[in-house]
Amino acid sequence: MLLKRTSITALLTLMLMPAMTLALEFKSVVNHKTVLYDAPSASAKKILILSQYYPLEVIVNLGDWIKVRDAQGAISWIEAKNLGAKRTVMVVVNNAEIRAEASTTSPLLATLDKDVVLELADAKLSSGWLKVKHRDGVTGFILVTAVWGY
Repeated sequence: MLLKRTSITALLTLMLMPAMTLALEFKSVVNHKTVLYDAPSASAKKILILSQYYPLEVIVNLGDWIKVRDAQGAISWIEAKNLGAKRTVMVVVNNAEIRAEASTTSPLLATLDKDVVLELADAKLSSGWLKVKHRDGVTGFILVTAVWGY
């Protein structure tokens, strides 16, 4: 009876844990041309070549090889040495807006096309907004719903 009660308590504790404890891990490509493979081996089929700073979601880390998901949802493998800790996000909507402050009434700093990669200037989410930096130097806030990789 004690074992059953302990199991139920453990199950309830896990169910009540906030979703944030299941946070996703993202990394970015460090090299200008990085190959994604269909299996964790350099002799596996090459699927795609990514450019520097492309964000990827880490699914499984095997040490030298990492299973990742890209912005389109495709699953593949990448050599661990080709990923870095720099946090980036990719714009997933057309005409995404970077604002001076975390508000739709704040001055508009830039309008971005889909697939533009931005550096996270601050990893904290502020009322649905992320602070980002464009490669041209524009720093401001973008809606988290307009990007992938957070």
